[in-house]
Amino acid sequence: MVVTIIGIGLIGGSLALSLKETALAHHIIGVDRSPEHLREAVAIGLIDEPTQDLSEAVRRADLVVVAVPMDAMLKVLPQVLDAATERQTVIDVGSTKALLLGAVENHPQRSRFVAVHPMAGTEYSGPSAALPGLFRDKTLVICDAPRSAPDAVARVEAVFGRLAMRLVYMDGTAHDLHTAYISHISHITSFALALTVLEKEKEDEQIFALASGGFESTVRLAKSSPDMWVPIFRQNRENVLDVLDEHIHQLQHLRQLLNQEDYSAVYQQIQQANLIKKILK
Repeated sequence: MVVTIIGIGLIGGSLALSLKETALAHHIIGVDRSPEHLREAVAIGLIDEPTQDLSEAVRRADLVVVAVPMDAMLKVLPQVLDAATERQTVIDVGSTKALLLGAVENHPQRSRFVAVHPMAGTEYSGPSAALPGLFRDKTLVICDAPRSAPDAVARVEAVFGRLAMRLVYMDGTAHDLHTAYISHISHITSFALALTVLEKEKEDEQIFALASGGFESTVRLAKSSPDMWVPIFRQNRENVLDVLDEHIHQLQHLRQLLNQEDYSAVYQQIQQANLIKKILK
């Protein structure tokens, strides 16, 4: 295939590497608003051809991947579909779906679009963050598949199946609800923990000296880009608020138990939390 990737960051760049490693793509065109990102992507071998001509890059591709931040996605995806034909498959790799699906619901080329979310990533961004094998054994959520052309869905299934991803199907509204609980709350909690430590521990050297293990793994996501995460929180605001309210309730309950020195109840709460081991092995 000829593949056009719009947005050469962590996900777009990692996908480019995986498509090359599996020989699924023989030519990858990269589109990015940053000339520096395009130069870097060529230099490290993520893409074969850089361009900022969106329409031409779409026209030449068999598969078009839109991998830009979610606010930009609302503008870019309709432009991509404007340039798409009946032979092409267009996907996004965004972390929210309902608003995006609504934005293209009545587009004449809606059937060429398959909404997907690869549940994979790191806290880093930009072309240099791209990793080989990022998607292996991870989950790909395919949203509202019945609204997409069968051949477009089949191409997506074939491509990501070759990348060794597990395929899960759900509608966009359900996706946004579940990702708020599984992914988005993890990031907002990590941001809050980092802010807490930065506020209470004024000596950078002490943080560096003592931070390891549990703290390092818990706060890792706080290094994630605000350019990516503010649009996600904006577009999934209601679900994020819902899960955040429950998280605050749980924190307040634990605080109350500690304040009352009810360590037996704290023990029981930790035991209850340990049930997650049955799911995450």
